[in-house]
Amino acid sequence: MKDSNAIVRSVYDAFAAGDVPGVLGVLAPDIRWTEALGGPYGGVYVGPEAVVENVFMKLAGEWNDFAAVPREFVGEGDTVVVIGDYSATHKGTGKAFTAPFAHVWKIADGKAVAFEQITDTHVHRQPMA
Repeated sequence: MKDSNAIVRSVYDAFAAGDVPGVLGVLAPDIRWTEALGGPYGGVYVGPEAVVENVFMKLAGEWNDFAAVPREFVGEGDTVVVIGDYSATHKGTGKAFTAPFAHVWKIADGKAVAFEQITDTHVHRQPMA
């Protein structure tokens, strides 16, 4: 079985390649996905379908070239913290943004059971206005 760092790395690799089934394949059926409150998609979503509907579909519909690029992976047991940068251009306004992020992943039995996003939500929302 892959270690927690390798599992989380595979999510970012799949996301960068546009491989949504590859991303979803890592998520547990009851994953608890938390987007930062105050952000455009803030809230808690349970299950891969809720993540697709409330996060991934909105990202694809509202942003060009959305990227979440990891810089560092810090693992301790079944918890992995990823430090990286977001970037994208809003389709409606043509305005771009970049913002740092921290993602906290919890892994159990080879699947992601929890995700928490920490980012500057103000910077993320600016291009939408």
